[in-house]
Amino acid sequence: MGYVTSHGRVIPNPIVDDGDEQAFCSTCAFGSVCTARGVDKIALRELHCLVEHVGNYRPGEAIFRTGERFGAIYAVRQGTVKTRLVDIEGRELVLGFYLPGELVGLNAIHPEAYPCDAVALDTVEVCRFSFPALATLSTRVPGIQQELFRRLSKDIGNAALLAGDYSADERLAAFLIGLGRRYAERGFPAEALHLAMSRGDIANYLRLAAETVSRVLRRFQDQGLIRVDGRDVAIARPAELFELARPILQR
Repeated sequence: MGYVTSHGRVIPNPIVDDGDEQAFCSTCAFGSVCTARGVDKIALRELHCLVEHVGNYRPGEAIFRTGERFGAIYAVRQGTVKTRLVDIEGRELVLGFYLPGELVGLNAIHPEAYPCDAVALDTVEVCRFSFPALATLSTRVPGIQQELFRRLSKDIGNAALLAGDYSADERLAAFLIGLGRRYAERGFPAEALHLAMSRGDIANYLRLAAETVSRVLRRFQDQGLIRVDGRDVAIARPAELFELARPILQR
């Protein structure tokens, strides 16, 4: 299954639909931790029972909202999720984007309430993990706790990447390279990206003007670094794009 561009080109759709009663889905947030210890779904009924498949969420629908009591962590199963803050005047601040296999809601552990909204950008399915039960299970499978810490640390690192005084070219190049790396981690081509988020969302996340993002994308395309087809972006010269992103990615 994949996205079909206006030119008939198919770009893989990172959707998780390959799990069964015994095997974990290929992008399961905790599957590799359990498998590495010889544990499958049959041997780990506790984890299987913890998982609740939720969705489909349609574009714009919230998985959770700011201030709701924290009780679960969500792993994206299909689609893309945006996290955001909305101030009292209705202004939006985009905090991040999440792909299949990535965890949403980790930042709610300490305040015990979700500090932001999580909104579907396209058709989204999630796996809902009861956090109290997951915490209990982590005492039996220590790798689960380690994975939670690793992902929380990664989220903090990703948020800090774009906090410096970087140019628009550096920010957008780092965004595209970083997104490609995340695709590759899920077994999909790092050079074929589908941007479920709008140009405005990307600009908001990168703390740039929407016009700036559109202008930089056009310049990257004119330079032969990327090819743009609507929301589909092919990275044509990844090494050169990485050189632009290097100040951020190798900070």
